[in-house]
Parts: sequence; C-alpha cells; structure tokens
Amino acid sequence: MFSLLRLSALAALLSCGISLPVSASTPVPGQFAEQQLRHIATWFPGRMAGSPAELLTANYLQQQFAEMGYKSDKRDFKTRGPWRDNNGKTHWRNLTATSVIAARAGEVPQEILVIAHLDTWRPVSEEETEKDIGGLRLQGVDDNASGLGVMLELAQLLSHKPLHYGVRFVALSAHQDDLQGMDAYISRMKAADRKNTLLVIDLDSLIVGDRLYFNSGKNTASAVIKQTRDRALDIAHRYGINAATRPAHSAPYPLPNAFDAAGFPLLTVRAANWDLGKKDGTQQRAISRHFPQGVSHHQTARDNLNYLDRWLPGRISARARDSVRILFPLINELANPPATHKES
Repeated sequence: MFSLLRLSALAALLSCGISLPVSASTPVPGQFAEQQLRHIATWFPGRMAGSPAELLTANYLQQQFAEMGYKSDKRDFKTRGPWRDNNGKTHWRNLTATSVIAARAGEVPQEILVIAHLDTWRPVSEEETEKDIGGLRLQGVDDNASGLGVMLELAQLLSHKPLHYGVRFVALSAHQDDLQGMDAYISRMKAADRKNTLLVIDLDSLIVGDRLYFNSGKNTASAVIKQTRDRALDIAHRYGINAATRPAHSAPYPLPNAFDAAGFPLLTVRAANWDLGKKDGTQQRAISRHFPQGVSHHQTARDNLNYLDRWLPGRISARARDSVRILFPLINELANPPATHKES
C-alpha cells in the first residue's frame, strides 16, 4: 500500500553517488547523546509505562525537543499491563502511558520517522520483582536511555539542516509487548501520515551488545534496503566501526515489530551478537562472570551506569559516538537526496 510512493520518493538516491560530509570544528559526535543518556538514567530511573517517572521523562524530552526548535507534544493513551501472582493467576492493571512526538517539516509532506522507546521494564510477576527484574530502581542505561540519547543528538544536529523530507522523532512508551505501544501509535496515524512515512528507524539498546546491527524489516523493499541498511554499513566501515547485519539464514529477532507488520519500511538499530545463543539477536555478548546470561536487559543490578562503566569501561562513550557518526549522515542524506538539491 505504501511501497510505491516510498520507492519513488527514495528513487533519486539510486542514481547518484553519495560521499561522506566533511566539516570543520564540529562538536564531538556522541558527546551530547552520552550526556543525555546519563542524565535520563540518573534522574529518571523506573520509567515504567504509566509511572510518575515516565511522565517526568516525557516532560523532560518534550522540553529538550522544544528548545531545539521542534514542534513537540505529548500523547497519552490508555492500555493495560499483565501481573502474574505466585499462584500463576494473571491480573490486568489499567495504565495511562505517555509518549513524546517532535517534528520538523520539510519541503514536501513525506518524512522519516525515528523512534526509541522511553520506558523501562515493568515487572510482570511477583517472581520478577523478587529477582529485581525491572521496577523503580532500574536505570535502563542500555535499554533504552541509549536510544533516547542518540535520538536527541540526531534531533539537535538535524535542527540546523535544511530538509527536503521532514523528520519526526517519537519517544514511544509502553514498548513492552503486552502493552502494545507501537500498535497504539500506528492505529492513531492518519491515512496521510501513513502514506507519507518513507522510513521508520528504530533505536534500541545500543550499548551492551558486542556490535551494532542494522537490520531491515521483512516488508522493506530491496531498493530501500540498499539506501538504508547497506548505506549505514558502508558509513560504519569507512569509519572503522564494528557494525553488521544479521547473518543470512539466521533466526530473526523473536519480538515482532508493529511498524514492519503494518508494511512500513523499517531499519532497526540494536547492539547484540547474532552469532551467540539462539542466534536470533537476543544474546548481547558472551556469557561471563559479569554477564552470566550474556545480557543486561531488565536487570536492575547490571543495566546501570556504575556497573556498565566498571565492567565495560569506555563503552558508553564509544557507542554513543559510533551511533551518531553512522546515523546522522545517513538520515541527512535520506532527508536531502542529491536529486532534490536546487541549482545555484
């Protein structure tokens, strides 16, 4: 339904060679992203959907976007979350989750959508609470202050650039599968918004995994894959950044992506190691003393600044830098394809 318009809008990219931008005396890539992710993790732990910390985070993000000059707003939606007691009985709790949307229009109605979930893991059982999985103290540095920090730096950099295609940033709440935050956002998109969304870029858990993976959705056309996933890897390799796409014939990431299911072209950015475990991207790194399950997801004792700075020294700075060095030129090129440049 959407592919013909998107392909024609991105077709200009296929006929022209693209070179990396060269600039002098620019801010250090990733520095602002790191500052933001550290601030969010420190001041807004326990950002569970429907919690006071989530609302405070949404207020902060809206303020940041507005200061950059974006038209920004919060959006509430009602959902419900499961809770399983020790007797195995599931109860449902009503929640009001809050997402943040910031947009800057381009010369034409089409736009690129960049999303990152703002909420941390909400425990789904008494057992998880007893094991300190999720909850009020979870900083969620990797999952997903990292995505929010990179999103904010991308927004800052793009706020000063001319745009042929617009950009829309969404800090999306209720990311947990049962809460259906993505589905709720998509269901409220108008027909014109759906038609004009050229690409969705999903930023999630960028720190702990061994390398950055750029993967396309199963419904993304090959021409778009070439100009998004393949272009991202080309930029990474030119900078000497360890990035990859999931190996051919490997298992796909087990959690579905609602944007992909709805037919939107999709590029996911996530740090993992697709060669380990079930080879489906869920294991982030080799099993070790400090990461006995090979992951940090949802673990209050591990997904925090003190732990990651101690056992992965320098990783937060390096991954924030690498993410921005790849994604900013990519999005800037997609938002301003060469064929749209006006003759001087």
